[in-house]
Amino acid sequence: MGLTLAEKILSQRVGREVRAGEIIVCDVDVALTQDGTGPLAVQQLQKIGMEKAARPESTILYIDHAAPSPRKELSNDHMLLRSFAEKTGCRLSDVGEGVCHQLVAEDFAAPGKVIIGADSHTCTAGALASFATGMGSTDVAMGIALGKTWFRVPETFQIKVTGKMPAGVYAKDLILHLIGMIGADGATYKALEFTGETIEAMPMWERLTLANMAVEAGAKVGLIASDEVTRAYLESQGRGVEYYPLAADSDAVYERVINIDVSELEPTLAAPHTVDNTHPVKELAGTKVDQVFIGSCTNGRLEDLAVAASILDGKQVASGVRCIVVPASKRIFLEAIRLGYIESLVAAGAVVLAPGCGPCVGVHEGILGDGEVSLNTSNRNFQGRLGNPNGFIYLGSPAVAAASALTGVITDPREVMNNAVAR
Repeated sequence: MGLTLAEKILSQRVGREVRAGEIIVCDVDVALTQDGTGPLAVQQLQKIGMEKAARPESTILYIDHAAPSPRKELSNDHMLLRSFAEKTGCRLSDVGEGVCHQLVAEDFAAPGKVIIGADSHTCTAGALASFATGMGSTDVAMGIALGKTWFRVPETFQIKVTGKMPAGVYAKDLILHLIGMIGADGATYKALEFTGETIEAMPMWERLTLANMAVEAGAKVGLIASDEVTRAYLESQGRGVEYYPLAADSDAVYERVINIDVSELEPTLAAPHTVDNTHPVKELAGTKVDQVFIGSCTNGRLEDLAVAASILDGKQVASGVRCIVVPASKRIFLEAIRLGYIESLVAAGAVVLAPGCGPCVGVHEGILGDGEVSLNTSNRNFQGRLGNPNGFIYLGSPAVAAASALTGVITDPREVMNNAVAR
């Protein structure tokens, strides 16, 4: 009986075959915190006299969620993280470097690694066949200090995707469609393993979107086998030596198999106030938007900005709409400048902010007013997520976001897209 991808990765790290349901203790390859969760982790280590890092070279403290800081209390938290990094030798990713999950993909994630983070979207790195998962600040604190953590090996749902993506449809539409199918708790503590011809043909920037939002169905991890797409991405980041092919066994046993044919998939939105409240864009078309946010660890990559820029190039954001663009990392920002995407977006009326989480978590840089509507490319639309419980958040792809910024109402991107970005 073969192993799923989750079982195979954890078996390699433990040094013996492990199966779903087992409790294991496992070495940690990468541990991370961010400025919302890191201070608690550091304070817990200080409290028990374990202010240290077992692997400082692969322990990273990211300042990205409120960066630059909007309040003195958060500035003090940033100071705490900088001090801890200096004392322990851990890496510090400071203001302007970008979102932790994008930077982990660029700098650390690779096949077979175990990555823990005090942030639920740590699962993003599963796109590179890392067993990557979010944990509580105290669990991550112990992982930092000891270099080990414990897991219950998760059962796996195989998400088998076939068919060719239609024009104007992206990975964001696929993952929203899946979450709508199974519900926000439909895969609680399961591994989602994405397979099939559509996934094999999917570029890394879209694979990262799928893995990122696995947790929105409750999943422990979202995983994709490593292949030539993985190799090419690692080589582009100067880390080709870390590549090796890693996939589930052909006779792996899955708790559930979900088949999706994307050939008829349409642009999809999640409506307020839950991610599984999904609808085809055409059902919500015409809804007025006050703000559009293009960015986040879900859809702030170079290709996402390219899609948005191609829709808005030479045009103007609708009157009364605030269009906020936040590149996911400094590297992406610089390349987007070089390729002209930032110029196109700014000329169209978008406001471009420093790499980081920006409005996503609702701390600064895009708080909604009472009754306002924002269409975001991020991963959560919970009530109050943009800093105001009286605001309304829709989630969609960069194409839907850019099209809606252009018209001022929720718009199917196929109505405004040109052939260059229609896939």
